[in-house]
Amino acid sequence: MIHFGRLGAALAGIGVALGAFGAHGLRDRVSEDLLEIYKTSTHYLVIHAIALILFHLSGVQKRWPGFCFLAGIAIFSGSLYGILLTGIRALGAITPIGGVLLMAGWAGFAFLWRFRDGKSSF
Repeated sequence: MIHFGRLGAALAGIGVALGAFGAHGLRDRVSEDLLEIYKTSTHYLVIHAIALILFHLSGVQKRWPGFCFLAGIAIFSGSLYGILLTGIRALGAITPIGGVLLMAGWAGFAFLWRFRDGKSSF
């Protein structure tokens, strides 16, 4: 069974490492526009890693928002990292799918938080 808190913590650590690599290892090796793509990818990775931790701590019992966050991270950040690694900008065509999954994760989290203790809490 997937433990969203542990996975979120691991992804946050990976995001910090990738951010440091981008700041120190890529600055002189890639164009400015590719570096911006890399920064965006890493930024969203870390934000949604933290979202996974918060989701785990929230007590929400339904798991689908966590899976939306995971899939969104993989598709959104993964496609942007893919552009950097391969130079194939057409990978950007799938990036919005990841963005929609991230938004679905947040929407589901908000909706299910409302009912997490059996009572409406909005």
